[in-house]
Amino acid sequence: MRLFRAAVLLAVFAPAARADQVFVSDERGDDLRVVSTEKDAVVAAIPVGKRPRGMCLGPDGKTVFVALGDEDAVALVDVASRAVLRKIAVGRDPEQVAVSPDGKAIYVSNEAASTATAVELGSGRKLFVAPVGTEPEGIAISPDGARVYVTGESTDDVTVIDARSGKVLGRVPVGARPRWVAFSPDGQKAFVSSEVGGILSILDARAIRLQATVSIGHGQTKPNGIAVAPDGKRLYLAEGRGASVSVVDLAALSVVARIAVGDRPWGVALSPSGARLYTANGGSDDVSVVDTATAKAIARVPVGKKPYGALYVPDPKP
Repeated sequence: MRLFRAAVLLAVFAPAARADQVFVSDERGDDLRVVSTEKDAVVAAIPVGKRPRGMCLGPDGKTVFVALGDEDAVALVDVASRAVLRKIAVGRDPEQVAVSPDGKAIYVSNEAASTATAVELGSGRKLFVAPVGTEPEGIAISPDGARVYVTGESTDDVTVIDARSGKVLGRVPVGARPRWVAFSPDGQKAFVSSEVGGILSILDARAIRLQATVSIGHGQTKPNGIAVAPDGKRLYLAEGRGASVSVVDLAALSVVARIAVGDRPWGVALSPSGARLYTANGGSDDVSVVDTATAKAIARVPVGKKPYGALYVPDPKP
């Protein structure tokens, strides 16, 4: 019986044929679940450390960076081998992580410390620690690598930092309890979800000012994770306790569809083609797979305990 069970586990979690994957951070399970985009099923579980939350993919597509909130570190996970390469100390209570376009530095939001920390990947030395709003969560670096945007949950603002020096360039008030931040593909705009405010804030990223807002779920849901379409025309916004995803037309500045998904979706990930959307549903412990053409969920994948983030990882080419 033991041999049979071992064989089953090896069959389930054995290395799969090369294909695109979605990495899901299992906050209470202390691992990353790997979902095959071909099978819509978990094909691996990678132990990474205590309380994995935000993730990002290195520019070469070969390394996943995951913030470990209870280890004050970021784990570097090799996509091909599905193994932790090393861990880097990044300061107290990292919530989310972003990597520079050249792959030389990472930036984290230190929630309990109300700071953002930059670390050089090669040496592991801290480049700077910058003051930001209280309880920072969302962090993103502009496509040109020049600026870092960090949300302050309790101060209802976004702090903009020079990515090289750590100098604070400005702060922009946004809706109540901002959670996630993302950029348009051209870097002209930054998008911020406000959980309590029930809005999407759109910032002029160059001028560092608020440009527009869009009500999400008539202001009654809890906006969280953001994914921007590759062509920059649409934005997908997880509604948290709304158990759905809002589809925002960025030209019309309006919600054009709402897609029912699992309970309490937080992180979202979009395929490079924009054809599939994946939501990490922290309340139902699963991932919803959405066909964006029909705006309908087509599958649900169990992924562990309290999934936080979702990250689309294309097949790493040799």
